[in-house]
Amino acid sequence: MDSLEWATATELVAAYRAGEVSPVEVTQAALDIIEAGDTDLNAWCLVDADSALSDARASEARWQAHAPRGLADGVPTSVKDLFLTRGWPTLRGSQLITADSNPWDEDAPAVARLRENGAVLLGKVTSPEFGWKGVTDSPLTGITRNPWDHTKTSGGSSGGSASAVAAGMGAWSVGTDGGGSVRIPASFTGVVGMKPTYGVVPLYPASPFGTLAHAGPLTRSVADAALMLDVIAAPDPRDWSALAPPTTSFRAGLNDGVEGMRIAFSSDLGYGTNDPEVEAAVRAAVAVLAELGAEVTEIDLGWSDPVEAYNVLWFAGAAKVLEPFGGRALDRIDPELRLALERHANFSASDFLDATAVRMKLGREMGVLHEQYDVLLTPTLPITAFEAGVNVPAGSTSPDWTSWTPYSYPFNLTQQPAITVPCGLTRHDLPVGLQIVGPRHADARILQVAAAYEAAAPWSAGHRSPPSFASPSLP
Repeated sequence: MDSLEWATATELVAAYRAGEVSPVEVTQAALDIIEAGDTDLNAWCLVDADSALSDARASEARWQAHAPRGLADGVPTSVKDLFLTRGWPTLRGSQLITADSNPWDEDAPAVARLRENGAVLLGKVTSPEFGWKGVTDSPLTGITRNPWDHTKTSGGSSGGSASAVAAGMGAWSVGTDGGGSVRIPASFTGVVGMKPTYGVVPLYPASPFGTLAHAGPLTRSVADAALMLDVIAAPDPRDWSALAPPTTSFRAGLNDGVEGMRIAFSSDLGYGTNDPEVEAAVRAAVAVLAELGAEVTEIDLGWSDPVEAYNVLWFAGAAKVLEPFGGRALDRIDPELRLALERHANFSASDFLDATAVRMKLGREMGVLHEQYDVLLTPTLPITAFEAGVNVPAGSTSPDWTSWTPYSYPFNLTQQPAITVPCGLTRHDLPVGLQIVGPRHADARILQVAAAYEAAAPWSAGHRSPPSFASPSLP
């Protein structure tokens, strides 16, 4: 552990147990870097230093008494502002919601489990309005930027989470992913982001985007992603669609390696086009796994882009979000959201069923694929981070965010677990991500593959920090 800011949650818990560092020191270090750096990043929409330090002092006392509360006791944590948080407003990036419009007396399941396990909640991090797009800006909170280059986007919709973790502003964060919203910003900012199998992490309230929406960790290491899943995958009676609680730890077998695993690799899913530097970095990562003993086969899935089916399901959900706010809501929301809803309007029940049929077909095809291959590798994204403050890269032929995220949303349609791990930098020092996809319920397997790659070619915020956020070592 070279410095407090870059320590992983796993390292922090071990250091607390050994009495080497105090949760109060770690929490203060995170608060200091938020104060020093968030003016540039704009990753935070609420910081509660007094509450965080109070929680850290309570955690310190528990560790000194050798009685930690749970798996995450004392770990500085941020929460995406789509999750309910007891005592704090949940504004969801929207001017339609006001800080005094609700009692704010309930935690979302993931937040409740983190709190029960002793995590120190620093505050809430930014989201685009209602989490509707793949970058993070909103009329309420402005533009969230990338720690690697402040002129670039952090991605979205969990962009506040990713930027905070990448910049040393807390060890980890919990985000949501309805079409890539954990994996996109994790890839753009060089951290680990995981979308578990649908239902592994309970959600409440139910997402208006239905069964596309997952909750998952953004962390500095694969071990931390597994640790957070052990915390937030605990059952919650408020989610009727949640899966049965796990019977084993997601950390079990994490370091078992990939020797003998059957791994498929698709560079484009049959329809994508990659930036050459992204292609090269991902192929080099795939080669590492082959060198570790995996049987890697490059395959041609031959898919056509399922974006139209996804858009029906996604934008029908976005329209549903606005219904409670009445007809004048369109005048007060993100103008780009209003235009997107106009482009994707008037879906019929037949359209919805057709989109569901596409979803079922993809799920069936992936189920059959995983009879032959343990996991599928793809680029997380075909590009690296682009200009902040816009929804699509310059020169895009489509105004929709889904036009540049071709490898993320298909696996929300199929509900499979998918994780992105950083696999290098471009010549402009922008991170690239490798995506690992597994069959439904094989969350531990993709963590195992990700951990093997990370150990062989370590590249994470714990090893490489954004230049503008590099911090001195501890004495």
